Amino acid sequence: MKILFDLVGDGFDILSLNQIIILFELQFLVVFTINQKCKQKLKSLGNRIYIVFIPFSYISFTESITPRVQHKQNRPDNLNYENYKREKSKRITVMFPKIKNIYHEFPKKFWILILASFIDSLGGGLLFPFYALYVTDHFGVGMIEVGILFSVLSAGGIIGSILGGSLSDKYGRKLILLVGLIFSGLGNLVMGFAQDLTFFYLFAGLLGLFGAAGRPARQAMVADMLPPDKRTSGYAILRVTANLSVTIGPALGGLLITQGFLTLFIGDAVASIITAVIVFYKIPETKPETLAKKQKDTFIDTMKGYSHVLKDGVFMLYVFFAALVALVYLQMNSSLPVFLRDQHDFPAQKYGLLVSLNAIMVVLFQFFITRKISKYPPFSMMAVGVILYGIGFLMYGFVSNELWFFLAMAIITIGEMTIATFSQSLVALFAPEDKRGRYMAVFSLKRTIPRLFGVLLAGVIMNTLGDYVLWYFAGGTCLIAALGYIYLNYLAKKRFKTPKVEVSAIEVKEIITDL
Repeated sequence: MKILFDLVGDGFDILSLNQIIILFELQFLVVFTINQKCKQKLKSLGNRIYIVFIPFSYISFTESITPRVQHKQNRPDNLNYENYKREKSKRITVMFPKIKNIYHEFPKKFWILILASFIDSLGGGLLFPFYALYVTDHFGVGMIEVGILFSVLSAGGIIGSILGGSLSDKYGRKLILLVGLIFSGLGNLVMGFAQDLTFFYLFAGLLGLFGAAGRPARQAMVADMLPPDKRTSGYAILRVTANLSVTIGPALGGLLITQGFLTLFIGDAVASIITAVIVFYKIPETKPETLAKKQKDTFIDTMKGYSHVLKDGVFMLYVFFAALVALVYLQMNSSLPVFLRDQHDFPAQKYGLLVSLNAIMVVLFQFFITRKISKYPPFSMMAVGVILYGIGFLMYGFVSNELWFFLAMAIITIGEMTIATFSQSLVALFAPEDKRGRYMAVFSLKRTIPRLFGVLLAGVIMNTLGDYVLWYFAGGTCLIAALGYIYLNYLAKKRFKTPKVEVSAIEVKEIITDL
């Protein structure tokens, strides 16, 4: 791909890229030229920013990249800008392979799986943010019943993940993925027509089970399809599709909800069935023939490995405070939409935009925040992020203007991005190399456990103490977590040589999608 540096203006013979910002995602580098000359040119161009995508595999960090531009002297003032831009592009001497080469680095079946995953995730993004609104509106119940729903979904998801992983090894990835897609699609359709809350709970549990059962199979498919040196990039691409669906789904759901909640259930069901059709006809079975012969650890052996993690007091303290933060963050997709609707007549359509603001900010600004704060002690910065969390959620207990609702969400998102910068890399820092997987698994409890009881607890608070009190509790919980992170920063100085965590390229991809 030719690099078109539109920022080159009169008098610029060489465009220096010795100052660059690099974002690792999809094996691309997003390069923003930020030297002083380019800043001046940006200002003269009306602050337009030009982004260049370069395949990562063709660039080395140790090499300096200094494209030289043969400047055309005495450019006529009346020369059309587009023609001038094309003329400049012809004079770039540094050439890079076209982006389509990246496509050919991965097999076709992998891209089909990515497309299928995006469609399925988009369907989930349509419905999931509006579950709480639907239950309270359709069944005329409070947040306690919503909490029971989320607990049932989470319990089914835990069981489904465990069963799905083992069954996909035994019976094949494709079969388990298809079963999960078909039954979750049918389950959503039935739930959309359910008139009894108990019946709704029953199918919610089945939906959680079958929906989660297919995820390990999908993850295993990526590993089966790709060679070891491509798997990291493959999983990064899979994560990007999930991020895009989170960005698009809630906003689209907010538009469809004007036709009724049933439209969202039908949309999610249709997305699951379309995904199942694509998988059935276009994706072959990927399970290795020798997998069944591979000996696995017994349950006792696995638990012995986990005992080492559970005895790591500092790490478990980190998990505890991270769980407190997750408990507060969980309210964004459960209690918050119901609160805004009941107390401020904030419609579901606008709530979809509120959630999309969060996702868009993460996509646009996560890396910039990561670059700015990664040089500071991680637990100290995470304490700052949690304080921002607390301020944002606490604002919902005091403000009543819609603009303030969006401002509060922006503050919450900045806190989220600050925390996410260090979340995964800290786990890797704590974990011995031979136990890193178990440390990651235990750390995932900081999300799983709050989902089991967090919404139910919020419902009890809202129904007994008042809706506004929930956000006071959220602010107080964040304050406790912030103090905990400050204490962990003190412990980290004693355990490690430095509490600073250098964020590597591989970790950045994990950081962006951790929460």
